[in-house]
Amino acid sequence: MFTQHRRAADHSRVAVVGLGRFGTSLARTLTERGVEVLALDTDAKRIQAVADDITHTVIADTTDEEALRQAGVPDFTHAVVAIGSDIEASILTTTLLAEFGIPDIWAKAVTATHGRILSRVGATHVVFPEAEMGRRVGNMVTASLLDYSQVDDDLALARSHPPARILGRPFSAAALEEREGVRLVVVKRGTTGYTTPADGMHLDPADVLVVCGPPDRVRKFSTLQ
Repeated sequence: MFTQHRRAADHSRVAVVGLGRFGTSLARTLTERGVEVLALDTDAKRIQAVADDITHTVIADTTDEEALRQAGVPDFTHAVVAIGSDIEASILTTTLLAEFGIPDIWAKAVTATHGRILSRVGATHVVFPEAEMGRRVGNMVTASLLDYSQVDDDLALARSHPPARILGRPFSAAALEEREGVRLVVVKRGTTGYTTPADGMHLDPADVLVVCGPPDRVRKFSTLQ
């Protein structure tokens, strides 16, 4: 049984375990946003490569409970297990973090089975970076999208230029939602930044639209025709 400890959440400190491409990018992004990051990896070269960019770096075997304790990992309320190539180490590390009582544990999975095991041993969030990026790029390629993100099974958010079929007529939010099944959130025109769309405005082919709605309707809407 895992021992759970209640503690105040501190969103300004995150432990990142594993400095492959995903973990390194994550650790640097968090640091750039002002988050205090403790980055751990067994590979000294990986640690040296980020030592000047990350708040704290430690060379450690993260499957070793004592090594994690000495690094201060149990004091964190947020942790990311970014280990991908060594599934055993990923599972053991996640198990130890859960046993420490860390309430928010994100873990990278490489297969569905790996993901299920991570959830069972204590990961509160499981991510599939490679699979998610593949789906995202696939949707962008086939639907002429500038950007695409699926929030859940029923909602997607996308950026695209206006499809030709909605040009040449005054914009109507109600009509767009009725015909296309999507909602236009904001419009970017030239260098003026994003603005709220107004009924009656005419869209330009160079405009950038941010739309949301069911994934299939968003993809269909963004197919230029």
